[in-house]
Amino acid sequence: MTSPDPSSVRFAGPWEHLDVRANGIRLHAVEYRPDPGPPAADRPLVVFLHGFGGFWWSWRHLLPQLHEAGHRAVAVDLRGYGDSDKPPRGYDGWTLAGDISGLIRALGHTSAAVVGHGEGGLGCWATATLHPRVVSAIAVISSPHPIALKRSALRNKDQRSAMLGPITFAQLPRVAEDRLTRDDGAEIGALYAARSGATWRRTADYAEALTQYRSAIQIPGTAHSALEYARWAWRSQFRPDGSRFLSSMNQRLHIPVLAFRGEDDPYVLPQPVYSSHDWANDYRVRAVENAGHYAHEEAPGIVGPQLATFLADLPGPRLLP
Repeated sequence: MTSPDPSSVRFAGPWEHLDVRANGIRLHAVEYRPDPGPPAADRPLVVFLHGFGGFWWSWRHLLPQLHEAGHRAVAVDLRGYGDSDKPPRGYDGWTLAGDISGLIRALGHTSAAVVGHGEGGLGCWATATLHPRVVSAIAVISSPHPIALKRSALRNKDQRSAMLGPITFAQLPRVAEDRLTRDDGAEIGALYAARSGATWRRTADYAEALTQYRSAIQIPGTAHSALEYARWAWRSQFRPDGSRFLSSMNQRLHIPVLAFRGEDDPYVLPQPVYSSHDWANDYRVRAVENAGHYAHEEAPGIVGPQLATFLADLPGPRLLP
């Protein structure tokens, strides 16, 4: 069977597909554009970062909502995913932050609010900490501060049990890639089924989303790249670069931070989400009822308006001359 082409994620519709050079690679980004004309560069920029197994389509519901709220709403395929470049290296927190910082500037802005889920949330925390001048606020979905998550995994057996199996299996070369891609990406379907809430699983939107994610993980190089993020997260715990990264991350943010967590999320438990307040002066948590690990997809009617309200009071855009 022929593998999907990277261009298969370039869906038609009110989406402007952009090829953006940032941090030495090409990133595929998508801007919500319901009307023809020039990009809405005079609006404050909001950049959306997906999590493991996803791509820009994860934000299909929130992009229109943030556009209607007056923002320039752009989602990106992270390095290694979708139609973005898939280099052999660079799947670490340092490089992820560099990619996002470069993307913001390449889009013509000097700052943006950044929204992320899962490893995309790590990108939010890392970019805001390592490149503070380009981030005006962050919002994270089921993505605690990396130090809070590490401490919780070490001290809380339930959190450790939820994460240890998947991240350990990801370390197996080739075996893990084969498992992700075989049977038309069935493993991605199993992952979403295990981590999402029952309400979303009964909808047509869930069925469509799984069709897209199962296809996208089969794009050549994607499964390997996705697993490389998890491999770095594990291996860095035992290497000097991991210690340096966490040391650099161990500082408080002075920008607003909004954290969402689905109340039925079995993968990221409440403790690390709430304890992340130690790394932000202005930290707010919103629990989302009847949602699991993917609250932005499961309950966009709740997450979207709360995100728009959170961003409404931020300063306006600062554009490059």
